[in-house]
Amino acid sequence: MAIYHLSVKAVSRSAGRSATAAAAYRAGCEIADQRTGEIHNYTRKGGVESADIVLPDSAPEWATDRAALWNAAEAAERRKDACVAREFEVALPDELSPAERRRLAVDFAKEMANREGCAVDVAIHAPGKEGDSRNHHAHILRTTRKVGLDGLTDKLDTEKAGRSRTADLDAVRTRWAELTNERLRENGIEALVDHRSLKDQGIDREPTSHMGPAVAAMERRGVKTEVGQRIEDEVADRLARARAEGVKERELAQANKSIIDLSGDLAAAKRDLAATELVGQAKTQLVSGAADFRTKFMADRAAKIEADRHAELDRQVAERAQLEAKTRAALAKEAQAAKEQPAPAPKKDRGYEPGR
Repeated sequence: MAIYHLSVKAVSRSAGRSATAAAAYRAGCEIADQRTGEIHNYTRKGGVESADIVLPDSAPEWATDRAALWNAAEAAERRKDACVAREFEVALPDELSPAERRRLAVDFAKEMANREGCAVDVAIHAPGKEGDSRNHHAHILRTTRKVGLDGLTDKLDTEKAGRSRTADLDAVRTRWAELTNERLRENGIEALVDHRSLKDQGIDREPTSHMGPAVAAMERRGVKTEVGQRIEDEVADRLARARAEGVKERELAQANKSIIDLSGDLAAAKRDLAATELVGQAKTQLVSGAADFRTKFMADRAAKIEADRHAELDRQVAERAQLEAKTRAALAKEAQAAKEQPAPAPKKDRGYEPGR
């Protein structure tokens, strides 16, 4: 069963994030940030299946260099709260081959690049080793400005003030569903995805919570988290309700056993299948949604580092000011002492004295 997932996140300086760090992490490479002097090295990161720079037709050659591209994104912004990049995280169908999953993500990025004139960095990540093996996903990092001959130029239309963010997001979500279903049909796969909410689809089922890779990794190391516990409780509650409903239905089937055929066994099989699918969905969701959790965690960490740096600079400035004040006070004291020292008495003129 193909799973639909598309979420959008801003890479903003106000959250302590940078485009260079985001790109280096997602592509599993090293990028030196020319603005801050920091070196973001994620070459030892595993699970990166591919990383592609996707540009508009006739884009300049310089933009094919990942480090140059994302340093240009940082250089183009002056505000301390600027949004330097925007990320689209999408789930890739397990039913497709690795080559087809890559083609799907790159084609989606190419449409975006040509439509908006931006540069797009597409990194495909493999499922976690201990998570759901179907959790193939891509991180699609997009510039917020258009690609020019020597750097990034104007803001994209979708980044300008006054835009309907809801309408823009709905258009992107719709297109991702359409393109995904096209690829599934091309490969002879009957599964389909739907970008609409359960309510809009007419499905009477509660939405499920998501745990992302950061929380999932902590859980695998034996570190219990609030998110993990909440999802475990949800799964347990739903399984308990499924079992209770199954018991009631089986009791009813037993009472009417004399007037029904094999439909009772079929209903029980369907209930067991539904319970199995529920567990599978819950496991998938334990891994698929922690980008928000990780984003907040990394943002808080970066903000603390920045605050500590500013505090150290303030302390040094205060020390220099204090030293200068002491020096000025000492000089003033010496000058005052010199003023208050009595002048030497003049020598008395004795006149001419013979023999001297």
